[in-house]
Amino acid sequence: MHEIEPFYNWRHIYIAEEDPRSPFFGRTYSEFEYSQTVYNYYIHPQWDDFGSRTLYLKIIYVDYELKFSIIEMIGEWNDAIENDIMELKREIIDQLSKNGITKFILITENVLNFHSSDKEYYQEWFDEVFEENGWIVAINMPEATQQDFKKKKLHYLIELIELPNWRIYKPYHLFKKIDDDLTKRLEE
Repeated sequence: MHEIEPFYNWRHIYIAEEDPRSPFFGRTYSEFEYSQTVYNYYIHPQWDDFGSRTLYLKIIYVDYELKFSIIEMIGEWNDAIENDIMELKREIIDQLSKNGITKFILITENVLNFHSSDKEYYQEWFDEVFEENGWIVAINMPEATQQDFKKKKLHYLIELIELPNWRIYKPYHLFKKIDDDLTKRLEE
């Protein structure tokens, strides 16, 4: 796991630690000191801690004019023990929402497990973005993780999308593709 880095090809257009509206503004990173772990596995030091012991993330792009963010995640999403959704909602999503973000793209291909609890924070998040014509999508969640996610019927609140080649897009084009696809589905 220590070799999996957050996607870095957009760093020339957005860096969360340089964005004054980002929850990670001013944060500094080591390229060589591995201190964060998911259980007993070290992860790359570029991942951001937001209060969970098993789930980390990186805000890889935000567009305040178009009101969307792209957040990559790694680890185990554990609501049952860690209440990760509460930490994510309170520490990251609320701050982005306060700055006008209503559309959230979660890159979840490195979320290896999901353990559910209640749906309260998911419902709250969904209601807030829906009120603003927003949405929440999770891209490339592993099949086993999706099964656990679907058992709780969370896929009605966070749309699960397969887009294996998401890295070939620039942020705007990725956003536009997802937004257009969701709009088409709603119109059908």
